[in-house]
Amino acid sequence: MVEKTELIGLSKTELEQKLADMGEKPFRAKQLWQWLYFHGETDFDKMSNLSKALRQKLKEHFSITRPKIVTEQLSKDKTRKWLLEFQDGQRVEMVYIPEDGRGAVCLSTQVGCAVGCRFCHTGSQKLTRNLTAGEIVGQFMVARDTYGEWPSPTDETRYLSNIVVMGMGEPLHNPDNVIKALNILTDGDGIAISRRRVTMSTSGIVPKIVPVLQATGVRLAVSLHAPNNQIRSKIMPINDRYPIEEILKACREYQNNDGSRYITFEYLMLDGLNDSLENARELVMLMKKYKLRASFNLIPFNPWPGCLFKPSPSGQVKAFADILEKAGFAAPVRVARGQDILAACGQLKSQKDKIEA
Repeated sequence: MVEKTELIGLSKTELEQKLADMGEKPFRAKQLWQWLYFHGETDFDKMSNLSKALRQKLKEHFSITRPKIVTEQLSKDKTRKWLLEFQDGQRVEMVYIPEDGRGAVCLSTQVGCAVGCRFCHTGSQKLTRNLTAGEIVGQFMVARDTYGEWPSPTDETRYLSNIVVMGMGEPLHNPDNVIKALNILTDGDGIAISRRRVTMSTSGIVPKIVPVLQATGVRLAVSLHAPNNQIRSKIMPINDRYPIEEILKACREYQNNDGSRYITFEYLMLDGLNDSLENARELVMLMKKYKLRASFNLIPFNPWPGCLFKPSPSGQVKAFADILEKAGFAAPVRVARGQDILAACGQLKSQKDKIEA
């Protein structure tokens, strides 16, 4: 029996080569690509502009699969969370966060995470493996299936309008698959999400920041969470390897290459640890020192079972934000979404011993 090749996750070039090996002309690869990523079709027999003979050959040699939905939860605020399982039984969580008729799909890039941030639920689940490009793309396709957004709609009619690569895992620990997946998701002949509507979040894997952004053209978000190395190393062990100064130098290089891009710095507000007004003033000094065009996303801490951190009081968060804004930096406070289903920032986890509700 011929072992079938999974089509989801092949680059355009790889798909063209596969069909060329079967004696097909390049335009057939474009047609197939559109069936996969514009129409979201999973049945070869429904690919009506392909000949019956070609459809039969495709069925014999290829497969089109989606991650299996193990559980699907809908929050009272309409945030949706899926627990997805891949063919080897490994699982990740994916979240859709709605906002005013639009919304963002939060994709995972690894099963577990090796970064080990103290405040993050995912970080308490050790890294099992990287996801393939097809498994990353497949998550978004599950969301499209759920919301009935095939064929690909225009930007104006999408509920799933944005992608944030900040689910489970550190994207820059899986750069090759992340680059490949993002280039599939943003390809104009298929899913066609604008690169300006895709944000990749990193804890600061310095050597990969600029190369991956240059290869994808997406936006950058940095999980900063502290104004100095002393505090950051307490909550993010990765800081011992890539301290704040090196991260901000890479951010400066990124902006030198593309002057139109702002960087978002994600900042989790932890009571008594990183939320003082002096900490806010330190952040302002850092931004000015490295001449960064930036905004801050202040994130109320989302508690999870067994975590010792506490969220900062709302008054303290407002005072913190006021200092940043008076210095010229936008500093909106993120509205916590999906907390009742553990779908908020830092709450994702997928170990099999987790209760499946």
